[in-house]
Amino acid sequence: FSVIDIIGILSESKNPRRYWSDLKIKLIKEGSQLYEKIVQLKMVASDGRMRDTDAADTGQILRLIQSIPSPKAEPFKMWLAKVGYERIEETEDPELAIDRAMEMYLKKGYSTNWINQRLKSIEVRKELTDEWETRGVQKGQEYAILTDEIKFGDNDKLSALVASLVRADLLIMLSDVDGLYKKENGRLTEKFNEVKVITRDIEGAAGEAKDKNISKGGMIAKVNAVKIASCANIPSIIADGRMPEVIRRIVIDREPLGTYFFEKEEKLLLRKHWILFVAKPKGRVKVDDGAKKVLLERRSSLLLPGVLGCEGVFRAGDVVILEDIHGGELARGITNYSVAELMRMSVDKKKRREFIHADDLVVTAQ
Repeated sequence: FSVIDIIGILSESKNPRRYWSDLKIKLIKEGSQLYEKIVQLKMVASDGRMRDTDAADTGQILRLIQSIPSPKAEPFKMWLAKVGYERIEETEDPELAIDRAMEMYLKKGYSTNWINQRLKSIEVRKELTDEWETRGVQKGQEYAILTDEIKFGDNDKLSALVASLVRADLLIMLSDVDGLYKKENGRLTEKFNEVKVITRDIEGAAGEAKDKNISKGGMIAKVNAVKIASCANIPSIIADGRMPEVIRRIVIDREPLGTYFFEKEEKLLLRKHWILFVAKPKGRVKVDDGAKKVLLERRSSLLLPGVLGCEGVFRAGDVVILEDIHGGELARGITNYSVAELMRMSVDKKKRREFIHADDLVVTAQ
């Protein structure tokens, strides 16, 4: 949010820039660290041009409002005091938080049945995250990765990510079929007992696994989960969950059930594992043939001169997809530049600069 715009509305000052300048001095004298956290971003100015201006996030704006003596700011201050008091009450009596959540959902028009299911899902999620913690999953990025998958509901991918993070010895995925089947003349026939490498033929067989006589679908998701586990050096098995004592027979009796997928010999580092399987790409970047050759043959960093163009809106630190001039995916990586910086940068400034460092790059082309 633009700090100047908010100050102009709340203070009704004829010169909000001067007001903000005086307020900054006051905040610094009071020992506030608010000004140190405020950044400058380009926004549309009154003359229609993009100009740098002080900007703050929601939390910083709420703190700023508390320092503005104005009738317009008073309702916000009263609301902040009320919210703060409620949080103190909930710390002393956690049941109050549940009651307030129910009240809020009812006001939004949700049914009592939906609310009860929602609160139950929160309870189940808490039990699951407690189990992750006992299994050694670290809070922070690892929790963010797994809770993101809970939200999207891909249980196969979630299981593979958990297996990767806890460094499991084996991933077992149970289905309503006893493994992955081969495809011949458009029909599924013989079962794969072992798969050492997931090729396009394997992926094709998974795509055809919706045949009503063999599977109800979901095999593509399971094969994608196998890729995640495989890159973390974990073998996987897809087996029929309807078989009696199927897990004991696989783990204890070593019975060769289902389809066994071998782990990759070369383990992918956790950071690259996240880039490839977890992070949501924010854009696509087209590279020239020279950059393509360097990426595929030497796995080297991508330099800015090799970038031909880009699509999407991304910032420095986001994951992007790298593609060749024909649109084929080559790699994924964490960019050092935003799309806005790329557009502004001159040819001279691009020389020898790294768009993506080799450590933040994962080649996906086979």
